[in-house]
Amino acid sequence: MVTSYMVSTAHGHDRRLVGWLSLAQLISWGSLFYTFALLMEPVERELGLSRAESSLAFSLALLVEGLVAYPVGRWIDQGHERVVITVGSVLAAIFLVLHSQVSTLAGFYAVWAGLGAAMAATLYAPVFSVVTRRFPHDFRRAIITLTFLGGLASTVFIPLTAGLISGLGWRHALWVLAVLHVVVCAPLHFRFLRHAPKTAKGEAQSSGAMPRQLSHYLLSAPFWLIATFVVLMMAVTVALPAHMISLLRENGLEEAWVIAIPASIGAIQVLGRVLLYFFERHLDLHLANRLIPCLIPLGLLALLAAPVAGNWHVAMVLLFVSLYGLGNGLLTIVKGTAMAQYVSRDHVASLNGALGVPLALARAAAPLLLGVLWSAEAGYAQGLWMLLGFSVMGTVALAAAQRLSLRRA
Repeated sequence: MVTSYMVSTAHGHDRRLVGWLSLAQLISWGSLFYTFALLMEPVERELGLSRAESSLAFSLALLVEGLVAYPVGRWIDQGHERVVITVGSVLAAIFLVLHSQVSTLAGFYAVWAGLGAAMAATLYAPVFSVVTRRFPHDFRRAIITLTFLGGLASTVFIPLTAGLISGLGWRHALWVLAVLHVVVCAPLHFRFLRHAPKTAKGEAQSSGAMPRQLSHYLLSAPFWLIATFVVLMMAVTVALPAHMISLLRENGLEEAWVIAIPASIGAIQVLGRVLLYFFERHLDLHLANRLIPCLIPLGLLALLAAPVAGNWHVAMVLLFVSLYGLGNGLLTIVKGTAMAQYVSRDHVASLNGALGVPLALARAAAPLLLGVLWSAEAGYAQGLWMLLGFSVMGTVALAAAQRLSLRRA
């Protein structure tokens, strides 16, 4: 029997389900992904760690997240989404509590490895796969809706967690974050992810055709082109935030702008998603998918042009921030839907999971590479040209995948 928690029609998605999942995304992103930067300094002081030692913990979490992504995707494709994501929320709570007890470097690494596994089971990738499988005719709008609250995670949880650490200390602050997973996220996932479809209800199945084997798609040209697009764009959009403050200072902005601009990017991302939600029905879907990634290289060109823009210098930097904020916000939608649109809806969780390790490596290496390419003489110029090249190649790869897929359809 299908309950009101899973209403799937050919014309829309279950807004109640997506709304509750969006709340869980806000908490999961805010308490797991954005917490590390706030914990770094107090943990270093208490455990006597160097910056390199502490930073390695988050890289380890990203690596574990990538390693676990493929089995998580396979389990979701097999219809076990309720168990996988609920257990992920419980694991998040357990490891946050264990984090509050760490007293050694080994323990610190162990809890972040565990939190990496929890992230693999609770953040965008598994939840995007869930709504894609449940709402095959409206998954894109469901994903856009999911990212409204998720995009505000840093805006909400950075000041919230900072306040908890200031008022309670970092160990007790972690208890509060753990309670959110036990009281809010796990119950929401357990209640609303009932009656998962065993297989995606795509057009191929409705016509009686048997779905192709996963290996066929893993070896296909569209999969590898989408993989290239996702990994390269991930490298660009992860490298820039890590160096954003220094980039803005290097471009001569006043300190008030240097602080305000990064804080505003989250709101700009959400604004872009809201605009897409209301106006996408008036656009050609595939044209939108081609144009959205172009915002990233256009933003980088504006930033590269800023030093020679004279009186327009600050305007070019602000143009970069606007294009990057809008592009990054909308790119989440394109990356989250491209595999289902141009490769396979039936195996979307497994296909996205197969990118776990390459994405983890890109996220770990890109900020480091941008820092290595910085020099006192040229600043970030060489690194920005590298990121521009990555973004152009990624945009071309997506267009090629789209052309191949639509030609075969």
